Amino acid sequence: MPGTLYLVATPIGNLQDISLRAIEVLRAVDLIACEDTRHTRKLLTHFRISNALTSYHEHNEFERADELGDRLLKGESIAIVSDAGTPGICDPSFRIVQRAHEIGAKVEPIPGAVAFVSAVVASGLATDSIFFGGFLPSKKGERRKRLEEVCNIPATLVFYETPHRLQKSLADCIEVLGDRSASIARELTKLHEEIATGDLSELLNKFSESTVRGEIVLVIDRGEKAVVANADTASLPARVKELENDGNDHKTALKRAAKEFGLSKSKAYRLMESSKK
Repeated sequence: MPGTLYLVATPIGNLQDISLRAIEVLRAVDLIACEDTRHTRKLLTHFRISNALTSYHEHNEFERADELGDRLLKGESIAIVSDAGTPGICDPSFRIVQRAHEIGAKVEPIPGAVAFVSAVVASGLATDSIFFGGFLPSKKGERRKRLEEVCNIPATLVFYETPHRLQKSLADCIEVLGDRSASIARELTKLHEEIATGDLSELLNKFSESTVRGEIVLVIDRGEKAVVANADTASLPARVKELENDGNDHKTALKRAAKEFGLSKSKAYRLMESSKK
């Protein structure tokens, strides 16, 4: 009978964010497959876990998927971990997961930290619908094409970005998407964690003034067309008025109505102003 493949989420920065279940699984499995054995060994050493490691990354994914599949067929249990966060997010872990399903092995996720989820919930932007696009392309032409493809998606847009490309990507976002409300989450859960909010132009100015370091998540509000699809501009003012009649001040009424319609407060304010014209 085939063994079990565990997808074990590890901390994205603060080691205390690992779950008790993750520690238990990492101690019990026959083998741990990871992106970088040196990096993962530091994590295991911190929690006094002594277990066999093997590398599994984009350069050996096809060969290793077959090898791990063979071990699962023999009944062994294997844990997959990434350098940080949940395996399968922007890494090749899906290939071994596919292989596990093909041979009838049990696949069991051990949930934990995901950087883009933490960034979205801390952004203050709507979370009713989220589009995660991984890393934006490094080349300008390809990046702008990608932004054009997602421009009208009725969801909050989320991307990973590198420090040296952040300014160029922000500039392209402004040109292609417009100057939307956005948030940049940097070094999440770490000592120098930073969550900056504002329009894309404000964030571009802010991060042009200093050297940017660390892992970055870019969160961008949905566009005007996408918002209209979810919220009628005529009904928003009516709801705000209704909340005011219930005893709420205008600021509180606008905030509550924006949340109900899945809008950021700044976007709701602009729709309110537009309705007056």
